[in-house]
Amino acid sequence: MSRTAILRNLVHDAPVIAPSVLKVDYGNLHREVQLLERAGASVLHLDVMDAHFVPNLSYGPMVIESLRKLTELPFDAHLMISDPGRYLDDYLSAGCDAITIHIEAVPEPQSLLRDIRKADRLAGIVLNPDTPVERIRPYLDLCDLVLVMSVNPGFGGQKFMPIALEKLKQLRSWLPAETLLSVDGGIGAGTIASAAAAGANYFVAGSAIFDQPDYGAAIRHLADLARTAAAEKPRE
Repeated sequence: MSRTAILRNLVHDAPVIAPSVLKVDYGNLHREVQLLERAGASVLHLDVMDAHFVPNLSYGPMVIESLRKLTELPFDAHLMISDPGRYLDDYLSAGCDAITIHIEAVPEPQSLLRDIRKADRLAGIVLNPDTPVERIRPYLDLCDLVLVMSVNPGFGGQKFMPIALEKLKQLRSWLPAETLLSVDGGIGAGTIASAAAAGANYFVAGSAIFDQPDYGAAIRHLADLARTAAAEKPRE
């Protein structure tokens, strides 16, 4: 599927709840993917960590390529790695449909964002909690997806950091409606409404889905909370 088609579908499906594959049971990967498909997931979020840019290590292109054989769901690869440009072709070949890179890893990301789009994939940029939102403003017109980290990257299960809310509000005021605004970290039933009210429409969730007995019910509950909060947001 083309970049424009995937983006159009995700915007149409918003609020998007993106399960973080970091939390799946890797001993039963095929079954987990089937459960996520049946649960109505629109996309799978892939947390790629290199033990250099972040202290943890997850998986790389080989695992993603194996996962690609199990599903046709779009893959959103969040590259928490030091030199994403060096490995871009590997992640494109592995079947990633969206690739997000950190502004902290690539201080001048124009060329890399353009390369991702030239490959007909969604280009995204990410900023950490301590990074001012103004740091990415010059590059927003090259992005299909903007991701605000609401935890420090590298570990799952952290608590949501409210500093992300002001960043989401500011970014939503700058971004066109067709650009996805994502938030990642500590997203659950107690935090998703405030993030949605701040302007996010794409929510990466791990424990809030995978710690529940019914993935579908968990995804629907989160989406309902986000939809309600966005609808009730006061007009400015």
